[in-house]
Amino acid sequence: MGLNWPQVWLLGLPTAMVYGSLALFTSILHNVFLLYYVDTFVSVYKINKVSFWVGETVFLLWNSFNDPLFGWLSDRHFLSSQQRSGAGLSSRAVVLTRVRALGWHGPLLALSFLAFWVPWAPAGLQFLLCLCLYDGFLTLVDLHHHALLADLALSAHDRTHLNFYCSLFSAAGSLSVFASYVFWNKEDFSSFRAFCVALAAGSGLGFLGATQLLRRRVETTRRDRGYPALVMDGGLGEEEPLVGAEEAGSVTLGQYLQQLARHQNFLWFVGMDLVQVFHCHFNSNFFPLFLEHLLSDHLSLSTGSFLLGISYVAPHLNNLYFLSLCRHWGVYAVVRGLFLLKLGLSLLMLLAGPDHPGLLCFFIASNRVFTEGTCKLLTLVVTDLVDEDLVLNHRKQAASALLFGMVALVTKPGQTFAPLLGTWLLCFYTGHDLFQQPPMTPVGSVQPWPEPPAPAPAQAPTLRQGCFYLLVLVPITCALLQLFTWSQFTLHGRRLRMIKAQRQNLTQIQTLDIKMV
Repeated sequence: MGLNWPQVWLLGLPTAMVYGSLALFTSILHNVFLLYYVDTFVSVYKINKVSFWVGETVFLLWNSFNDPLFGWLSDRHFLSSQQRSGAGLSSRAVVLTRVRALGWHGPLLALSFLAFWVPWAPAGLQFLLCLCLYDGFLTLVDLHHHALLADLALSAHDRTHLNFYCSLFSAAGSLSVFASYVFWNKEDFSSFRAFCVALAAGSGLGFLGATQLLRRRVETTRRDRGYPALVMDGGLGEEEPLVGAEEAGSVTLGQYLQQLARHQNFLWFVGMDLVQVFHCHFNSNFFPLFLEHLLSDHLSLSTGSFLLGISYVAPHLNNLYFLSLCRHWGVYAVVRGLFLLKLGLSLLMLLAGPDHPGLLCFFIASNRVFTEGTCKLLTLVVTDLVDEDLVLNHRKQAASALLFGMVALVTKPGQTFAPLLGTWLLCFYTGHDLFQQPPMTPVGSVQPWPEPPAPAPAQAPTLRQGCFYLLVLVPITCALLQLFTWSQFTLHGRRLRMIKAQRQNLTQIQTLDIKMV
């Protein structure tokens, strides 16, 4: 039975476009979640302070450990060495497994997103369960999506091409932030709830369609060579399992951690990425504070809200340019250049002082955009670490999801350190404690977030000066630490080409073994 023209057209779509569309179906949900989940539970559901902090504490622990947990459950079978192992999955079967997992977990992510906007339990219990469910499915989707980046393509050029479409679709997904402003109303929540239902339906159906298309393309590539190959550089082996050799003893978690401890580039990378995650979340947490205390006299409320919305979209668009640079100069050189740019702009702002509103506005915006852009480029570096891990430990398959999970385990504490260290530094320098407010309107009143009274004239310059020094000294410190750790990272240039060649040789040998069997 032949294919009808819509099926033929869909199968003709570039693999990179189908892969990148998965980022769209995640981002349209996650950006709205980040903006509104706290305000919803505090202002609409009237959660009490104790329940809120208990939920956030449990969420912090769950958020830190679910990445390596799910990565281990997904990839632990790939850890035994290639020389000793015979029975296992081919590269094609690994890709199919990840695609099927995305087909299940994507719609479940959409359902868990819906659970935030309909009261179905006491506020404290619903807050805790919704956060853990949503973050669990988000982690599963992110791990398998990132792992596919390492499994679908091997060359740096092809992985950059895949990441280009991810950034393009993520930018499109960020537009849901602007649309949400039209429907957000704490007094009448029904229109915003309907908006979230529409987002969840679109996301769930999108995941189902995209994963079905990816699965068809994997299977069709094996049967019909007339279709474009799924993998960008032909790295997938046949679907048959490897047989004929004695099964190796599985690698335990302790042995795997010892292998990571000997992986020097992994250690230098996570040290640098920890600082990067800290800086990204520091910018996100304190972006409104900097606008309020450094630019409030020069920006209207609507302009500030517009800048906040643009800050979600601009990093994705800017990343399209960064990825074009990566094709010519390599990811290592582009990331180092961004660190130098961050250091240079921060020093220039420090010398200029806080009395240049135009330069200050440019610096606040560019600091956030460039920092977020760097975070998105580092996914490509992790895929290179996946290749090096496979070659160094002679694995039968690349443990992509597990390595992404271990990176997240080490770097996610930066999310917690960012608001804690930022508020402590501000309090230490200025004596202004952001958590000590004058008597406030109760949480159940019409205005749950009252404006604090203006500081006394003698104190106002001190608070403004403290915000300015926090704004410029944090990126200077981060840039210096990152330039040092990045200089120790050796997986670039000649060594990276050697690792790529060795992984390609392992893939070809594995494919020949399959055909001989």
